[in-house]
Amino acid sequence: MTTEQQTEAGQGRRQRRRQEEAASNGSGPAELPPPTFKIRYRDEIIPAMVSEFGYSSPMQAPRIQKINLNIGLGEALTNSRAMESAVRDLTTISGQKPIITRARRSIAGFKVRQGNPIGTAVTLRGDRMYYFLERLIITALPRIRDFRGISRRGFDGRGNFSLGLREQIVFPEIDYNSVDRLRGLQVTITTTANNDAEATRLLEHFGMPFIRQ
Repeated sequence: MTTEQQTEAGQGRRQRRRQEEAASNGSGPAELPPPTFKIRYRDEIIPAMVSEFGYSSPMQAPRIQKINLNIGLGEALTNSRAMESAVRDLTTISGQKPIITRARRSIAGFKVRQGNPIGTAVTLRGDRMYYFLERLIITALPRIRDFRGISRRGFDGRGNFSLGLREQIVFPEIDYNSVDRLRGLQVTITTTANNDAEATRLLEHFGMPFIRQ
């Protein structure tokens, strides 16, 4: 982790502590400055993207629209506590209450009926989206065992990117001793980029550690 990234991570932790202290003393959410990544996008990334791609206006520079987090949970069919644990973990990771996802149709081979709970998901926008992205890139990814970078294969051809995390405990907010089991997490980043090349550069400017080609 670079000195700049360590500084940003420290700022993010201090901001979250102030918010937690305000909530605990009953004064409500603290008035926090904009997320570091939001400021970086405005002050550094937009000008860089305009320079690289020759946009006629800064408004044409791609941006991150939303980030979806999803935990698939087949075991919820037979273990209701598994869903409670997954919802709790995803709430802790995202800072937002997730929804329970349900099967859209019955699948006899897997004994799944339409409407059965099969996972939990949350969509982040605005400041929460930037706070999560900062923690993902600066804190969580480097904690992955034998981490060597992120594959570029997660792009969908339309400027959106997905990656899977094998364990929720890469986020330090999750206490290893309190989880009932290790679970994977799917992260999907939706951007306004016209293509994967633009989206790749956008995420690289945020510090996404893609494997070098």
